[in-house]
Amino acid sequence: MPTLIVLRHAKAEAGLGIPDIDRKLTDRGRRDAAAAGDWLRANGLVPERVLCSPAARTRETLARLALDAETAFEPGIYDNDPDGLRTLVSETPGAGTLLLVGHNPSVHHLVHDLTGQAPDSFPTCGLAVIDFPPGDWADVRTGLGTLRTVHTPKD
Repeated sequence: MPTLIVLRHAKAEAGLGIPDIDRKLTDRGRRDAAAAGDWLRANGLVPERVLCSPAARTRETLARLALDAETAFEPGIYDNDPDGLRTLVSETPGAGTLLLVGHNPSVHHLVHDLTGQAPDSFPTCGLAVIDFPPGDWADVRTGLGTLRTVHTPKD
């Protein structure tokens, strides 16, 4: 059964005088990302593949997760379009567990679109675990997923 983990990047510094794509994590963001990696490992949710935005804050979030997985940095994730995210997921070859590291509001919308439900908010370093029926990522469709759990830094 394919499993998709959707993760919003951890807390980033304010963008004053810094191009948005170059914003890095705050101290809290670095701690939250490391804790999210620990949570994923403790729950047997280590992905085989990762799709990550090329923004500094998503790259740093991924590094702090300390996961050993094949990674693709996808510029389309930074575009913040839920339909584009769904397309990227459906074009991913053969991973049983896939992690997508991106930005709000698109990651929140993606969770809702794929499962028909989502938390009221999707804070920084929040993640959602979505299970799909047996098949390939190419079979992923709107409403086909089941929201297994949501985890936030405050959980």
